[in-house]
Amino acid sequence: MPTDDHHAIELLSRTPYGRVSASRRALPFTTVTRHLVTDGRLILRLHRGYGYHHALDGSVVTYEADNVDSGACDAWSVQCTGTAKVIEPAPAERERFGRTPRLADGVPFDPVFLRIEPEFMTMHHLADVPVFRYAH
Repeated sequence: MPTDDHHAIELLSRTPYGRVSASRRALPFTTVTRHLVTDGRLILRLHRGYGYHHALDGSVVTYEADNVDSGACDAWSVQCTGTAKVIEPAPAERERFGRTPRLADGVPFDPVFLRIEPEFMTMHHLADVPVFRYAH
């Protein structure tokens, strides 16, 4: 893995959530998911009840995470493209994820896990980003 890819993976390890994108029945979709970085791979935890894992398993996906809402004056984003596979993580990996959300759209959160083997990494960096406040 080239040095830039190592830096991208390191940035991903700084934030716990991101978005995975793929297509289902030829229509694109994106969902928020919790991730871990382990051995240069990503492990995702998402809610089984959404059924997204069926579309993601064996598919080429893109995972994106950033620090845009962190309030930092420099912003970064990382996109990782690779093939996703449903897995059962090791007990130590499950523990690293921490507590699951209690509910997902009003039903108990039922975790399912996927691993992404990165094939392509893209990293973007914006310096001296003005901070905007959300209008109420």
